[in-house]
Amino acid sequence: MYTLKQQKLQKLCDQQGIIGALAIDQRGALRRMLGDDIPASQAELFKSLVSLNLTSYASSILLDPEYGWAAASQKDRHCGLIMAYEKTGYDKNVPGRYPDLIDEVSVLRLKEKGADAVKLLLYVDVDESDAVNDVKKAFVERVGAECNAQGLPFFLEILTYDAKVSNKKEFASLKPHKVIEAMKQYSAPRFSVDVLKVEVPVDMNFVEGYGSEIVHTGQQAAEYFKQQSEATDLPFIFLSAGVTPTLFQDTLRFAKQAGSRFNGVLCGRATWAGAAEQFKAQGEQAASQWLQTEGVKNITELNAVLKATATPIKF
Repeated sequence: MYTLKQQKLQKLCDQQGIIGALAIDQRGALRRMLGDDIPASQAELFKSLVSLNLTSYASSILLDPEYGWAAASQKDRHCGLIMAYEKTGYDKNVPGRYPDLIDEVSVLRLKEKGADAVKLLLYVDVDESDAVNDVKKAFVERVGAECNAQGLPFFLEILTYDAKVSNKKEFASLKPHKVIEAMKQYSAPRFSVDVLKVEVPVDMNFVEGYGSEIVHTGQQAAEYFKQQSEATDLPFIFLSAGVTPTLFQDTLRFAKQAGSRFNGVLCGRATWAGAAEQFKAQGEQAASQWLQTEGVKNITELNAVLKATATPIKF
């Protein structure tokens, strides 16, 4: 007998048990893409266009309560709904990149409006002080308990960083440790996480054969993918981190060859970024046309790669 959480999680997967989800919960990043001075209604419209045109090809869609409810109403009826719970960004004036929740939103309210799952984004530096990381752990415990109370799956999105390093190449050498250790920590039962949404363990732009500057050989990168897969017993899915569709697809193939047992993706800009450019330059009709051609091409190609590379979730 499946639990309520398992029933909900199944709604977010395809028939094979793979999560092929479309992410468009961006808020600040989306407004920067569309134009910082656009009204909220334009962000809502763009999300609705993405939902209307692409969700028939996705197992689920990730949206946000600030600009996303109109898009939720436009999704394909077979497509599950994941709703973000965190405020976008973080206070740059306070060290620690602490999370915060959207005002006037709760897991109960998200559930009442049709959400099948809840997503929380957390910035994590496993090497930052215990004082900082303990606050974040308590925060995740509270959200996990709230999801348990409402029977909604809890997706934890982990974005890693180093509090002292901003150089991309320098961080690329640190990233495997940061990603893998964060996954280990937040897989503990106390956090009640059902699915981890994570970065791949290396920056592919610094992997032999993929980038002009090399930090990791192909063999080293493959080993990190394998270590990542072994770091958790939870289902985990990859985020696209804004890379090109081709690089993301190549990365999934690399992960599979390395022995990673990832369970799908939550793919955002790699699918629809070109539509944002069209929307800004030429408007709604041009964005719709792009989504119906290039957007559909991106997501169908990604689905084919997922079918060949992702491991189904066992229920």
